[in-house]
Amino acid sequence: MPIPVFDAHCDTISRCQSQPGSHFSGTGGPWDLDRTQALSPLAQFFAIFWDSAGQREESSKARFDAQYQTFLREVDRLKGRLAFCRTGAEAQAAFAQNQAAAFLSVEGGELLDCSLHRLDEAFALGVRAVNLTWNHANSLAGSHRGQPEQGLTAQGRAFVERMQKLGILVDVSHLSDAGFWDVVEMSEKPVMASHSNSRTAYFHTRNLTDEQFTAIIQNGGVVGLNLYTAFLGEEPVTEDQLIAHMEHFLDLGGEHTLALGSDWDGIDRAPAGYSGVWDWERLWEGLLRRNYREDLLRGIFFDNLMRIVSQVCIM
Repeated sequence: MPIPVFDAHCDTISRCQSQPGSHFSGTGGPWDLDRTQALSPLAQFFAIFWDSAGQREESSKARFDAQYQTFLREVDRLKGRLAFCRTGAEAQAAFAQNQAAAFLSVEGGELLDCSLHRLDEAFALGVRAVNLTWNHANSLAGSHRGQPEQGLTAQGRAFVERMQKLGILVDVSHLSDAGFWDVVEMSEKPVMASHSNSRTAYFHTRNLTDEQFTAIIQNGGVVGLNLYTAFLGEEPVTEDQLIAHMEHFLDLGGEHTLALGSDWDGIDRAPAGYSGVWDWERLWEGLLRRNYREDLLRGIFFDNLMRIVSQVCIM
């Protein structure tokens, strides 16, 4: 039986920049469309990402444009197998033609110069989710690591307001705790933490507290499980530790909130036995053996994220 998968975050586009060549199929990399035959329907948010602190010689717009063109080139190369989608309806049309759905996100508002004008441009180009910060504070907010006491600035509030008006998902992964609460307080639409785990299951500032997860439940949003071992537990990390994060979120009432957010191509360590997108099948089968209900798994693996994309990204 095919396994439905909608993954909220990977860094395959930026890997194509740092290691020139195609990493979308045929290379054996962690996001390889050629190895996803067991996954259907399949949808993926591909992130445009740039560590602005480490590479100041090039403008954020030049970085965005280069990665955007890489994304378009890869989608065109895989025409008939992978479709660039902006809405849930476009994804459903792709699935009907046996194509995977590729959604586009931006990891770090600095890639858009934290600018409303650049945000409007990104929306017109098809971006449908934006992390307000990566690991560095910017003029929108503090991050979990940079100025963690800083919440949304006035500019950040205007940015979030504009995102929700346009129909772009507000992504709170990497955001400071103060910024998180500001976003939740002002949000009129569901938000997501595209790749964040449980801070109770394993303490890390990139993970969500129980109170934050509960707030996302109440907001109607989703939280994508991250496969990076540094956010899962002490090494060596096994599948059991990943499942412990899932079960803690489910114990908090997260049946309709939990989703997938692997972070493939942005991580160098995953749980033992996990090496690529195809291993979502491994997790699905392992959870069935633990007597997880199939309808619950379909929600976690696909339906929950598709629901908020269909609610928020409507044009």
